[in-house]
Amino acid sequence: MQMPFGPHMPPGMHLPPGLPPRPTYREPNPIRTAPVLSGLGAASVWFALFGSIGRDLLSYAWWTIAAAISAWLVALLLGILGDRGVAVGIALASGLGLSIAAGFVGARWITTEDWPLW
Repeated sequence: MQMPFGPHMPPGMHLPPGLPPRPTYREPNPIRTAPVLSGLGAASVWFALFGSIGRDLLSYAWWTIAAAISAWLVALLLGILGDRGVAVGIALASGLGLSIAAGFVGARWITTEDWPLW
């Protein structure tokens, strides 16, 4: 029986006989929801702790910047050596926490016309 040619052929039937089928590439360590949420929660607690150290906007902003830099370093290390899902959660929380601090600094700068970080 001769197989049909064209776009209606089953997958792998266009190869000459005797050759192995094409390889299927899959991610060996896929990112799951639970590690992302755990990294997001841990980094949120991290930012809450660092943010609570600050007494005014100046110290809050600098402590948040320090928390973001340290969290990014941990996320980079986890992305290379550890669980990439947790690294993604940490990176998401770091971006959100730093954006909130930048929003407060920008709002103060707009209303007082004085840069609050110096």
